[in-house]
Amino acid sequence: MSTPRKRPRQQRSQETYDAILEAAAQLFESLGYTGATTNRIAERAGVSIGSLYQYFPNKDALLYALGERHAQALAAALMSAAADLRESAPPAEETIRTLYSTLAQLHDTDPHLHRLLYDRAPRPAETAAQLRALQGTMAAEVEHHLRRLGLGAPDPTLTALLLVQAAEAQIHGAILDPPPGRTPAECVETAISMCLAALGIRPM
Repeated sequence: MSTPRKRPRQQRSQETYDAILEAAAQLFESLGYTGATTNRIAERAGVSIGSLYQYFPNKDALLYALGERHAQALAAALMSAAADLRESAPPAEETIRTLYSTLAQLHDTDPHLHRLLYDRAPRPAETAAQLRALQGTMAAEVEHHLRRLGLGAPDPTLTALLLVQAAEAQIHGAILDPPPGRTPAECVETAISMCLAALGIRPM
């Protein structure tokens, strides 16, 4: 898969790079991959086509960079939620709902672009490794709360990992491919209820 030609090193270059990426995200969302030409993206970003090609040789390179940006945003949001949970140490149901709702919000931001990133853009090795590391970090955070709340026996470590993996798959499906007649919110709520039941938590 094509990758960006170079990375910005100065503030002005970073602003141009970010403007191109944001324009690409908006047009991939509204026009789809085929309709969002590089000329249209450059026009939306307010830059010349030469400036776009200075950083991105083609649309695949833009998708690659958007995938990187998505992974970074996912990591930042989840780690922020994890820090808040460590500080507040809420009851079990609130802990689970916070984690699920954070994932749902991330998946529900630009869902068409999110689908494009999953369906069209193969994950480069570096991004896949980052996501695996993030999954491990979140599993450790969930394990912390399972042990704090006396849940997940007999193996809180394995339980935490399986919960994180299940939550990611469930939320992805709930937001991007809800079954006929069901809303994403209903699917997310059912996933939360299943998690609570699996842990033996009675909803308040």
